[in-house]
Amino acid sequence: MKRFYQDAAVVAGEGGFGIQLDGRPVRTPARALLALPDAALAEAVAREWRAQGDAIDPRSMPFTGLANAAIDQIAPHREAFAAGIARYAETDLLCYRAEAPEALVARQAAAWDPLLDWAVARYDVAFRVTRGLLPVAQPPETLERLAQAVEAFDPFTLAGLSTLVTLSGSLVCGLAVVEGGHEPAAIWAAAEIDEVWQAEQWGEDAEAAARGALRREEFSTNCAFCALTRA
Repeated sequence: MKRFYQDAAVVAGEGGFGIQLDGRPVRTPARALLALPDAALAEAVAREWRAQGDAIDPRSMPFTGLANAAIDQIAPHREAFAAGIARYAETDLLCYRAEAPEALVARQAAAWDPLLDWAVARYDVAFRVTRGLLPVAQPPETLERLAQAVEAFDPFTLAGLSTLVTLSGSLVCGLAVVEGGHEPAAIWAAAEIDEVWQAEQWGEDAEAAARGALRREEFSTNCAFCALTRA
């Protein structure tokens, strides 16, 4: 789509902070007003609109896309959406350790145990950790408390959290980002341990490296989005 406006401005209103293009309000794909809950988040979205060239490229506007999803897709079905995210606690990556070699076992423990310890202290839960791929059932109380924690988030935070959880394969990793349990870079490094190990053992081709870079960038973008929703 060709750019049709000169400037993007943040305007406060009853529903939050909207974006106006030359005085005209921006709407979501479902035609709802694009209203953000925080001025800083709204400004970040406005910057994406200002940064467009002669043509508008939605791929270069991730915050706008996440805000659209929060308003159009998540808000009308917030409880069901939150429940879908919370189900990752049943098979959280951090609870499934390698059986061997011991060097990988030790690397996982060094990165994953502190994240689980943080979640134990933050949510008063317990985790069952296993070696291998056979399923291990988590305590019902743990699943219930983590589900309650996820359900308490607003649609905008849920939009970012969903991607963090799916990229990492870990609800705990996603929650640690949103709640500030650990630095995002360390959380991503923990989530990538298995992939990095395989690359160290067998080498990494250019295609796999490119995919990894895109995943890392998407994770970083969603971390930044969640930071603004929780400011």
